[in-house]
Amino acid sequence: MISGSMQSFTLTLDKFLEHAAKWHPRAEIVTAREGGTVERIGYADLMERSRRISAVLRTFGVQPGDHVATLAWNTQAHLEVFYAIVGIGAVCHTLNPRLTGAQLAAMAAQSEARILFAGADLMPLARQVAEGAPALDHVLTIDDEGGALEGLIAEADSGVIWGDFDETAPSGLCFTSGTTGAPKGVTYTHRSSFLHTLRLLQVDSMAISGADSVLAVVPMFHANAWGLPLAAPAVGAKLVLPGRQASGASLARLINAEAVTVAAGVATVWLGLLEHIETGGGEVPTLKRIIVGGGAMPPALMERIETRLGVTIQTSWGMTELSPSGTVSPTYLPVRAAALSGRPSVGIDLRLTDSDGRALPDQREAEGHLRVRGAAVTERYFGEAEKATDADGWFPTGDLARIDRDGNLIITGRAKDLIKSGGEWINPAEIEAAVAALPDVSLAAVIGRADPKWGERPILLVETRETSSISDEALLAPLRGAVASWWVPDAVIRLPRMPLTSTGKVDKMRLRAEYGGF
Repeated sequence: MISGSMQSFTLTLDKFLEHAAKWHPRAEIVTAREGGTVERIGYADLMERSRRISAVLRTFGVQPGDHVATLAWNTQAHLEVFYAIVGIGAVCHTLNPRLTGAQLAAMAAQSEARILFAGADLMPLARQVAEGAPALDHVLTIDDEGGALEGLIAEADSGVIWGDFDETAPSGLCFTSGTTGAPKGVTYTHRSSFLHTLRLLQVDSMAISGADSVLAVVPMFHANAWGLPLAAPAVGAKLVLPGRQASGASLARLINAEAVTVAAGVATVWLGLLEHIETGGGEVPTLKRIIVGGGAMPPALMERIETRLGVTIQTSWGMTELSPSGTVSPTYLPVRAAALSGRPSVGIDLRLTDSDGRALPDQREAEGHLRVRGAAVTERYFGEAEKATDADGWFPTGDLARIDRDGNLIITGRAKDLIKSGGEWINPAEIEAAVAALPDVSLAAVIGRADPKWGERPILLVETRETSSISDEALLAPLRGAVASWWVPDAVIRLPRMPLTSTGKVDKMRLRAEYGGF
């Protein structure tokens, strides 16, 4: 008997753009430029340009498995380069332009990238990177209409073959933001990112459709813009890229001009949009959903945004090591709250353990250390011999979490953020959540400050709304009776602007350095 069989169809990322070019050729990729102008291109034309850039890479000797670095904002040119790199089996190493030249050079040196594509406005930083990364032979400028690369593209052959490699081949390299320690490199494969994209498209997740106009404010250098540069072409959605135009006024103008229906980014981005509209008036009538990640959203901010903008906030949780999506709150949940991060879709699993990694007997309504596993979860960091997973294949996230009766994930803190005062543990996240629920509060952070008697004592750092005159006592009032009296912060420090990391999270390392000493 001869068994039937299915066709071999490798899960490589070039197939997303090829699909869009064939079935949605005129769907647009729109890039915002300075001065309010935009650049437009259809998926078919974008694939043509990407294939030509692949040919250029071949002339520079790039082979499958080689790392090619990018240093750029969310633009058409960056998207073209991304697909050009992964299409021929090379690895796209995205560098974060908000880091220093020395930091980026160390990352580029580790990946041994020989070519760096850099935005025209980032060339001074690119030259610093090149000075500290000996393997870098070529720095090519993108987002430069009259640049040398455009001449090379015009002369290149678009007939280069894409996808002629195994689906388990590496496709991307992204370093973690380093909010709790030194950045680590996470390698994505074609298969992992392909399956991650299919999860994003599910109705219970980001639910991107061909009818959507998707604004990706989350940067491509941070876990590939949460997968949106793959998800949008997979369904032929319009993809709107803000470049470096991320002010509230710029985003409002772009949303209205491009009829954006879905937008994604960290909470601080949407705070800027909200404050612009609250101050200057206006509406964003086409915008239906905002997907928020990168850290907990203050409940008061979520309510303000939904009420004033008339949108639905979808909270989520993820990390670079998860490609990065872990959970997303669907829009249909009967109970929605800023603390709920949604349920995992098929392909990723969650486990709560004790501090020694033993699974909790009850996985519902109990706080534990969160571990994950799945097809798009890292197993080993770049350049490290030891696996990052435990003996059963679970990756320890470093988060403390709870899972409610309905399976919704609730992040309750970071294990490394816990404050030990007098031998007892204090969870800053619980204090932050209570204070951040106040309408006058924009952002709140709690850190431990060195104390000669107790070892550490909590202090509250807060950014309030510009019009607020709330007192220190009123800021601490939600804690009275809600947490143990010794959890109440010893001091309140008001900041005109909360320091943020390069990916928009509250920079607790900086806060500890500036305010955590005696």
